[in-house]
This record gives sequence, structure tokens and C-alpha cells, in this order.
Amino acid sequence: MQHHMAELIASILIVGIALQWVGWHLKIPALILLIAAGFIMGPVTGWLKPTEDFGDILQPMVSLSVAVILFEGGLSLRWHEFKKNTRVIYRLVTWSVLITFGLGSLAAHYLVGMSWPVALVFGAIIIVTGPTVIMPLLKQANLKKRPASLLRWEGIVNDPIGALLVVLIYGYYVLAESDMLIINILSGLLISVFVSLAMGVGAGLFIARAFRKGFVPEYLKSPLILIAVLLVYTICNRVQSEAGLLATTVLGITLANQQLNTFHELQRFKEYITILLVSSTFIVLTADINPEILQQIGWQGWLLLVLVIFVIRPVAIFLSTVGTDINKQDRLLISWIAPRGIVAAAVAGLFGAELIAKGYEGAELLLPLIFALIIMTVILHGLSIGWVARKLNLASSHPDGVMIIGASNWGIALAAALQKNDIPVVLVDRDWKRLKPARMQNIPTHFGEILSERTEEVLELSHITKLLSISKNEAYNTLTCSRFSPELGQNNVFEMAWQPETSTRKNNGAPKLPSKAIRGNILFGKDVYYNDLLDAYEKDWQFDSTNLSNQYTLETLVKEKPKGTLQVAAIDGGGNIHFYPWADGQRTDGFKTVISYVPPEKPETVPVSEAATELLTKEES
Repeated sequence: MQHHMAELIASILIVGIALQWVGWHLKIPALILLIAAGFIMGPVTGWLKPTEDFGDILQPMVSLSVAVILFEGGLSLRWHEFKKNTRVIYRLVTWSVLITFGLGSLAAHYLVGMSWPVALVFGAIIIVTGPTVIMPLLKQANLKKRPASLLRWEGIVNDPIGALLVVLIYGYYVLAESDMLIINILSGLLISVFVSLAMGVGAGLFIARAFRKGFVPEYLKSPLILIAVLLVYTICNRVQSEAGLLATTVLGITLANQQLNTFHELQRFKEYITILLVSSTFIVLTADINPEILQQIGWQGWLLLVLVIFVIRPVAIFLSTVGTDINKQDRLLISWIAPRGIVAAAVAGLFGAELIAKGYEGAELLLPLIFALIIMTVILHGLSIGWVARKLNLASSHPDGVMIIGASNWGIALAAALQKNDIPVVLVDRDWKRLKPARMQNIPTHFGEILSERTEEVLELSHITKLLSISKNEAYNTLTCSRFSPELGQNNVFEMAWQPETSTRKNNGAPKLPSKAIRGNILFGKDVYYNDLLDAYEKDWQFDSTNLSNQYTLETLVKEKPKGTLQVAAIDGGGNIHFYPWADGQRTDGFKTVISYVPPEKPETVPVSEAATELLTKEES
């Protein structure tokens, strides 16, 4: 039995992470693959039977997982986003909730015939559009800041609100049988909300102060936060069932806005844990579904789900955002995207069984309807969010976008060359005057420090997939690459080679380089330096774009270009950009356009550097 349990847990984790990678590689939502895997591992093959295998600990496992997931979601909510969209976010977590709850409950009662307690619970559950689903979809779609912020705030805040509303409804109808008054239920709910807010904010401020004072060593910070999440969740749940979800969300929001020095490291640690929990929990919950329960849904039930997705959600969003500054495109996208996830499944599983035991009419339909809604919304919204966002101009239609740090003359010329080839680009520099030539050429620019929190708040980076740090400060280039590599990927951050110093040439000319672990990829080759490119630009070198074909290949281009020509980048048939030197194993036969740094036609012009010329000659051979 112990060996079987170990194999089960290992198989769930292995399959979950493997499918996350497959989803990333195929550019499809991994959640769809996880749902399919759950069905295969569960009902189809019988390998995984969560209720039998895990028994009574299944529900606590799911609850604690959801608490950690909501906490990680709270870490992504920043006050500057709320301040910019206060009115819209307020409407989404109040009026939209009430409209969705009201219309959903009415439809469930009159269309499907559910009793009012069950119909009201159904209306409360469909409020939930949690981070377990919405966060992965936002990463996949690369939405612009505002719609991504609105969907994130709505999903993360409404998760505990929906769960608490279910508890309120269930408590009222069950406890009413014991002559309890609704005023007592409401007062109990208010107390639970107060305790959740007090615990979440209090614990967050206490942890932040302890970190600043140095009371916690670095290696204990992440474990301490994880334990704090579980502690806060458990204590608040003792006051009111499911109140811990709100408390952990508030704890995440509090810590996210304390400007901790180690915030990015802590956030990455929690993100890694969340990926494991989301992957495994989705597989477990899906494997626990009996396909026969879906057969209980009649045509009225399927019509109800269609109304929830295509009518109730859009109506709730449009009515709740009337009179706000939200534009038409944002409103249309938000009205469509509302996937349901783990919290909806967990709440439906828990309270559905309780309502069935109490004998309420239609309670047997609650669980199959919610699971069908989860599957439908994950598939529909997961497969369409990118396409819809691009059609509404809320996401970049180009697969790659480039951010260039450092507005030197040749850096501006490089940005112009990329822009001419339809590559989205933004040029960042701390010197306003250095950016003037770029602004004159209509190249998108940002004046400010790229490493500051203010820049993170105002700069639109959803379309950026690659970073070129090409300032004259080599250490600064390495620092920016180290900062952005966790978000963009190590293979997508580039910096210039470090120029050997005179003093180091005595030691075989080896420069004192920082560790490779924190550096970006070397742009244009290890023997091409910033000053070389700057000097070449002053000698009238230009960036040149050349289209390739079956007849005119990269090898032909290299032979025909003037001596010393430096290959810079290539664009393949899918619109992806690759920077020189090409990655190991990179196939160049798929390149459609090559950008080169070319000397004037006069042969006597000095090349970029002798080392660069020698490097190019080796590449040709």
C-alpha cells in the first residue's frame, strides 16, 4: 500500500509538470492537458482513484493547496494597479458579483428546477473565477497591463468572496432549522471577514518587519512564509469555514506591497510551489469525476451552462462597468474570459454532498453542472484568449518583442532596423537627451531606470520576449540581465561582451568576469565589444536587412557581404527573431530575413575589430 501511494504521488507530479512543459512548447493552455490527463489516469484506466486512495485527507489536501495558490495570487496584486483602476475593480468585485449571483440563481431555479438553497449555492459558486486558471492564461496570452490587471484582481478577490457566500447560504438554510436568525448568520460572517482581514494584514506586516530587522535568515524566509500561510488559513477557518481563503489572499496582497528586498526571490519560490500544486490538484480533482454524473445533466442543464457563459457573464460585466472609464476592447475581453477552477470544484464537491444529505431538490445536479462548467470554460477560454486579445488589439500579434537598454547611436540604429522588420521594440535609457533621436524616428522609448519599481508600474512589457542590454556600463548590463532572466528566460536576455582591461592583459588578457550564472548571453560574439560597434557607427557602418530564399541562402549572403560584416539577427518564417551568435543546434535554413552590420562599400574602411572579422571568417568556414 505504501509503495502504491508513493507511485501515485510521483506519477501525479511527473505527469503534471511534463504536461506543463508540453503546453508551453505547443503554446496551448496546460490546464486542458491536465484535465485530459486526469480523465485518463482516473475514470479511463482506473490507475488513480482519489477518494479511495487518499480517503479523508483528500479534502484537506485540496483546501491547503488552494490556500497557497490564493496566497501566490495575492502576491501578484499591486496597489498601483488598484489605484489606476479603483472604480472598475470595485465594480467587478461588487456589482458584477451581485448580478452574476442573482441571474445565475434565478436561471438555476426556474430553468433546471433546483430548490432555492441549491440554486443560490450554484449562483455563488459561478462567481468564482480563480487564479488557478486565470493566472496561467494571462501568462500565455501576454495581455496588456490593464486587462491583465483587471482579470487578475477580479479572479483572486472573487475566489474567497464566492466561497464565503456559499458558506453563508449553506449556514442560513441549515442552521435555520434550529431556529437561528439570519442576523446571527450575517454577524458571524462579518466577524469572520474582520478576523480574516486582521490576520492577513497583521501577519503580513509582522513578517515584513521581521525581514527588515534581520530577525529571519535568508534561507528561512520562504519556508517561514509558507508556514505563515498555513497558520493563517487554519486559524481563520476555525472562526468560519472557508474564511481562511480570504485571509491568505489578504496576506499575499500585504506582503506584495511592502517593498521587500527579497520580494522577487520569494515570489519565484511561491510560483514554483504553485505550479506543482495547480498541476497535481487539477489532475486529482478531474480523476475523481465519475463520467456518469455528467449524464445526469439534461438539456435544461446544458442550456443553463450556455447562459452562464454567453449571457450572464457578458451582462454582468457590461452592467457593472457602466459609467466607468473602461474601453470597449477591455470590456469585451473581460466579458468573455471567466474560467472556473479548483476552488469552484472543491466547494461544489464539499457542499454538494452536504445538500444531498439534507435532501434538497436538485442537489445531485450541483457537482456535475460545476464540473461541466469548469471543463467548458477552461477549454473555450483557454484556447481563445490569445486570439480574442489579438483581435481586440490587447495583445501583440507578433511572437517576439525586444527591449533595448541603452540609447547609443548604434543602439538606436539597431532599434530602427528591428522596427523596419516589424519587430516590436522599446528603447530604454536614463538620459532624456540620448533618447531624442529615437523619438524623432517614432521608435517607442521609455525614459527612466529600468530596475526601478516605478518603471515596472508604467512600462508596458506584455509584448516583450527578449532583452538586449547594450549600455556602456558592463556591470549594469549584467545586472539587468540577471533581473529579467527569471521572467523572460535565460536564453532570451543578452548583453555585450566585457572589454578586457589593460591590467588584466598581464594575466593572459582574461577579463575579470562575473559568474555565468548571473550573466546574459553574449551578443554578437565574445570578441565584439561596445566600443567597437560605436567606432564602426562613426565610420558610417549601417544596419542592413536582406531577405533569404532557396536560391539566396545565408551562406551566399555571408560570401557576398563586404569583409568584416557582422551578422546581428535573423527572423524566421514564424516571425521569431534570433540574435547572433546562433544557438547551438539552430537551423539557419528557416531564416527568412537577416539583419547585418555592414561597413561602407569602400574596401579601405576599418572593420568592427580584427577579432570580430576573424570570428566571422570562422563562421563562414
